[in-house]
Amino acid sequence: MPGGRAGAEELLGRVLDAAGRESWDVPPRRVAAPGSAYERELAAARERSGRDEAVATGAGLLRGRRVAYVVSEFGFLAGSIGVATADRIVAAVERATAEGLPLVAAPSSGGTRMQEGTLAFAQMARITAAVTRHRAAGLPYLVYLRHPTTGGVFASWGSLGHVTAAEPGALIGFLGPRVYEGLYGEPFPEGVQRAENLFDKGLVDAVVGVDDLGAVAAGALDVLCARTPPPSPPPPPPPAERREPVRPPDQGPAWDSIERSRRPDRPGVRELLRYGAARVTPMSGTQQGEADPGVLLALARFGDAPCVVVGQDRRSQREGHLLGPAGLRVARRGMSLAAELGLPLLTVVDTPGAVLSAEAEEGGLAGEIARCLADLITLSAPTLCLLMGEGTGGAALALLPADRVLAARHAWLSPLPPEGASVIVHRTPDRAPEMAAAQGVRSADLLGNGIVDALVDERPDAAEEPEAFCRRTAAAIGEALTALAALPPAERLARRTARYR
Repeated sequence: MPGGRAGAEELLGRVLDAAGRESWDVPPRRVAAPGSAYERELAAARERSGRDEAVATGAGLLRGRRVAYVVSEFGFLAGSIGVATADRIVAAVERATAEGLPLVAAPSSGGTRMQEGTLAFAQMARITAAVTRHRAAGLPYLVYLRHPTTGGVFASWGSLGHVTAAEPGALIGFLGPRVYEGLYGEPFPEGVQRAENLFDKGLVDAVVGVDDLGAVAAGALDVLCARTPPPSPPPPPPPAERREPVRPPDQGPAWDSIERSRRPDRPGVRELLRYGAARVTPMSGTQQGEADPGVLLALARFGDAPCVVVGQDRRSQREGHLLGPAGLRVARRGMSLAAELGLPLLTVVDTPGAVLSAEAEEGGLAGEIARCLADLITLSAPTLCLLMGEGTGGAALALLPADRVLAARHAWLSPLPPEGASVIVHRTPDRAPEMAAAQGVRSADLLGNGIVDALVDERPDAAEEPEAFCRRTAAAIGEALTALAALPPAERLARRTARYR
């Protein structure tokens, strides 16, 4: 219980009625190798916290109304989200949806679990999909942000509440201040990531103490649950499509791919459109007075396949225009356009990460990442993602979940730049190559774990053959878009639902 703050059990005892609480927790799946250091860390976390995972789920009475809950336990590995943690959250959200219950979430987490690397990071899309289905059923989702809530948790299920409150004085932000200081050698501006500042900026609806939370939540639910007649909950998602294990191709060390992806002469989305697309019509901004050079929005054809393109522009980002909230709103404009016109959407992920600044935090960066995830997962149009180069953090994840995902051979995906992961685990950025290998960030690892579906070769490096690489990639895009467009919409959407379940 950090800083005297309430842990999961104490919070539930202070917010819910004394009677009628039931746990939905089941024993978590085994995620650590026998005898490994991670297995020892999990055992120590269980002993210290008295819990078997970093989240408690169940149902109880809130001023007499039955609600479901998902409450983080920060004392268990800093409330971090691993695969087993995500299993528990998703199961609880889906049960709440099936039973027609309002859902109260109270995260307190440093983000995704470094010991499980990119696979844990990808769970944020899975949790977002479950929460989005819950909301689509017309069921209330209330969020109480506790101290601290940072990283992927804040940028996904922590930012999707119909009503969002925060604990007084809570640290709430996209990037943890220790990582920022480790990467940039200076502290993050004081006060920006505090609950009271987020309230002043309109990013949370209220700052509420734990002992007042029950009354505030009950009052909101009295209105939110008054819809008549309530919509029927959606049918349970179909089982995931059975996939044969994929044997990843031979590939060099992760750090080799990271260094290649960072070459200034590596082709990006501009070159992809120049060499591989036809009928390119560039578009600009959100149409609401915002623009971001880090995001390219266009209409284009790849072979016979038309599409809307939302691409992260590596050149503009290298020139200092890192992605901010406005860039993600540009991306959401592209999603809306694809849905309205029934055109396939192509997203191109190629980013060193979102801008890390006080302005971005106060501009709602984490919330825009969460809304991009939710929009993309539920989009009616066919969706294709190309992981083209760097894939760092929430900015990359925001454009990742699609019907099909392609990756360039030296592309990669990570919850943080490897240097940032090294700061968290080793207190120094100098062990970044070791962290990249341990976290499974390479395209071959992503293929083996089912995060991507196919690789586009580099011979040996896209920077050495930019035109040939872009034409080869464009051909793969055209084939994938054509195949997706041929699927009946109901079947395609069912497959996507199963994929991100």
